Amino acid sequence: RCHHCSPAMLDVPFLPFCAFLGALGLLCVAMVGTWCQHWRGGFSLDGSSRTFNWHPVLMVTGLVVLYGAAALVYRIPNTWSGPKLPWKVLHGSLALGAFILTVLGLEAVFCFHNSQGTPNMYSLHSWMGLATVLLFSCQWAAGFGVFLLPWAPTWLRALYKPIHVFFGSTILMLSVASCVSGINEKLFFSLKNGTMAYKLLPAEAVFANTLGLLILIFGVLVVAALARPNWKRPDSDSPDSRQVQDALGG
Repeated sequence: RCHHCSPAMLDVPFLPFCAFLGALGLLCVAMVGTWCQHWRGGFSLDGSSRTFNWHPVLMVTGLVVLYGAAALVYRIPNTWSGPKLPWKVLHGSLALGAFILTVLGLEAVFCFHNSQGTPNMYSLHSWMGLATVLLFSCQWAAGFGVFLLPWAPTWLRALYKPIHVFFGSTILMLSVASCVSGINEKLFFSLKNGTMAYKLLPAEAVFANTLGLLILIFGVLVVAALARPNWKRPDSDSPDSRQVQDALGG
């Protein structure tokens, strides 16, 4: 009896889970902003290190938090009935907003590197980050063409949907990995001459490492929500699925 009760006891309703996830995402954004403001000197557009500080803030906000919100749109119970188009537009708009913030974040780091004479694209973090952004752009363009434009055939939507879902989770985890590696790289570069060494774990290192862990937890929870079967939109109720079944003679 305990064996059958334990899953029900551990069951969490979606909306409270989503509220917790939203609070966690806002905490990540607040912490990365606090880190850059308190320890890294704040923000500006003069090409200095304060210009670079826009990079982590925009990347965490766009590539992780806003992208995670876009990924969870179809898990909201209100999306399970009625027309699907408004939710498609919301999903695509959130993803587009995340992409715009990401591009601005890239612009900030390239501007800083160019003004300081620092080479671009030499670290593993930069390679992984740029690959994530390129994959993200392909994902958004393909999703827009297949799911939002009216002339895409239903068989193509049915074929591409699992691919879109798979790469959605993959891009999110790549985004998390890029952000965490970027935080670690920044600490290695910053906590050396004139400051307490990173290996001595100063307050900034503790704060930034905690931020990295929270970003990782956020990403894992989003992927877990996407993988949970009872939080998925019932395919049998969706107009797209009925059209596919009719086309296939189901």
